[in-house]
Amino acid sequence: MSNAALRVALLIVSTTAAKDPSTDASEGVLNDVLETEGGGKWKLVDTKIVPDVVTQIQQQIILWADFAADTMNLILTTGGTGFAVSDNTPEAISALLHKPAPGIVHGMLAASLSVTPFAMMSRPVAGVRNKSIIVTLPGSPKGARENLQAILKTLPHACLQAAGMDSRTLHAGGVKKLEAEAGIKSGGSGGHVPTHDHHHPHDHDHSHGHSHGHSHGHGHGSLVRHTAPSSNPMSNDPSLGPSRRNRESPFPMLSVDDALAKIKEQTPSPEIITSKVDRSLPGHVLAEDVRARENVPAFRASIVDGYAVVVPKDGNMKGVFPVVSVSHASPGEVPPLKEGEIARITTGAPLPPGATSVIMVEDTILKIMTDDGKEEKEVEILADNVREGENIREVGSDIKAESTILSKGEQISAVGGEIGLLAAVGVAEVKTYRKPVVGVLSTGDEIVQHDRPGDLRLGEVRDTNRITLMSAATECGYEVVDLGIAADTPGTLEETLRDAMRRVDFVITTGSVSMGELDLLKPTIERSLGGTIHFGRVAMKPGKPTTFATVPVKNNAGERVTKVVFSLPGNPASAIVTFHLFVLPALHRMSGIAPAGLTRVPVTLAQDFALDKARPEYHRGVVSVDKHGGLVAASTGKQRSSMVGSLRGANCLLCLPSGKEPLRKGSRVDALLMGGVRGGL
Repeated sequence: MSNAALRVALLIVSTTAAKDPSTDASEGVLNDVLETEGGGKWKLVDTKIVPDVVTQIQQQIILWADFAADTMNLILTTGGTGFAVSDNTPEAISALLHKPAPGIVHGMLAASLSVTPFAMMSRPVAGVRNKSIIVTLPGSPKGARENLQAILKTLPHACLQAAGMDSRTLHAGGVKKLEAEAGIKSGGSGGHVPTHDHHHPHDHDHSHGHSHGHSHGHGHGSLVRHTAPSSNPMSNDPSLGPSRRNRESPFPMLSVDDALAKIKEQTPSPEIITSKVDRSLPGHVLAEDVRARENVPAFRASIVDGYAVVVPKDGNMKGVFPVVSVSHASPGEVPPLKEGEIARITTGAPLPPGATSVIMVEDTILKIMTDDGKEEKEVEILADNVREGENIREVGSDIKAESTILSKGEQISAVGGEIGLLAAVGVAEVKTYRKPVVGVLSTGDEIVQHDRPGDLRLGEVRDTNRITLMSAATECGYEVVDLGIAADTPGTLEETLRDAMRRVDFVITTGSVSMGELDLLKPTIERSLGGTIHFGRVAMKPGKPTTFATVPVKNNAGERVTKVVFSLPGNPASAIVTFHLFVLPALHRMSGIAPAGLTRVPVTLAQDFALDKARPEYHRGVVSVDKHGGLVAASTGKQRSSMVGSLRGANCLLCLPSGKEPLRKGSRVDALLMGGVRGGL
């Protein structure tokens, strides 16, 4: 029993979700907690949704606890635990319990009260029915997640006991052994206290404070960390002041690959729109196949300047022929042509009815002009063995009507001829994926406009990042909205972000993502906007505090949609590196571009490169073509994350592994191309 995954059932109590299941966000949140923080001990096997009706709540609980073929070890409910008139879940569950579990209730309340005093407004219930542990959680996805995290690590013990495992065997070794098996420590919460030692035990360099700054101390010397990391349940509560802030990040350290996987998983799918075939179309991706509306050419046309003829059966066209008409490459009627007659014709012009071939002008001699000397009257043809169809483009020989000319997923370029192809077959509109509108925001009281006249006061920093990121996003083909600079106050930042999400689809911020008391971005997303932070730290250099979040909002039509927020480090080099590495793939996904992200190519190092001992580095470099046609890469110079100069001239990010020994000249690494490859190095 103890080796098998414990079975979990989830009951969502919500009249709204019972009518429209897509409005529920709890299932995904709780399943994520079970999978990522449950140590592989849990499996969500069934989920049901019922309205706030006592009898329906009780009926489903009884089906799971009394009649399920296999024991449901843990039954979770979400919703209906507050003081609203329709909140009946505690009463419905309490009546079914054979044994109450006040300790579990106390654990949840204690954890929630450490986050907000309003946790006392929740009325959780927990206990045992038959062999099932039943726990009620709040309806808020954030509250449900916090409550489950608080008790999750102790629940396997309760479930095994409820299922009938021998208590003496289960308790052999005492409390210390139970705590060790659960991964918790005495004096801590029974739940969300992972040690994080498996991520980076030597996480020295980033225990810094307020880091909007574009003048941060990366690389100025080795920052020293004297204690091992532990964990906190979520971002700081700004209302508690600096003395109660987290002393280290509560977010697990993800690898770059894991962070990119999260981005792919959580970025909203592209939206399909109708786009006109005009100069605004390049850069868009087709959302469906495009078929030709008509043949190209739409008529039989000459491919040379010469004479349209009717070829006799023997193919002998030698002789002198009267020129009876002229066919130019312009609209108009052309009289029929008979054998023994010829018509002068220009390239691209329609063949006269009856014509079967075209003789090149080079194969003819002018014999007689008209009396006024302006036109040809008779022409001698020198060609023999002429066959029908020579020098003619047949109807549809280039493009057949109704044939597929462009496929779903193809990106329209300004240089690849796709616009011309669409125009040639008369296509005026196509289905494409809408490109998201991007907003760029800087945060921090110390940040001032980059072009403000006068000298800087002590502590002020010019806003390097906003104009840089706006330019980068514009160069990548996206409409960009300047969101300005937000001050370091919770209300100001919240209102700025709310306004931004009414105006744009995709928000990029810089600064306010580290560990200082004024680093408010993460708390604002989680606590004020109800968003989900999918990652808050990445094992890379530069860019460790990079944060990716999504926020549910209602659009102008009242529909619930998801907005993306990327909070990038304040140091200029970190901001632009993480834009290309993380933001661009998300923008590509929302635009339908595949594969997403920068192009990766193998290169040979033109010099030695020192490596970071703990983290992989994305080194700003220059890729060029050497005299043998190979790709070689050199550094742009000093790489400190606050040095915007390290980006000057860079056209790539060199993917350097962590390591104690340097990579020697001639070693091979991958490069992510940010721009065009240059000539000889």
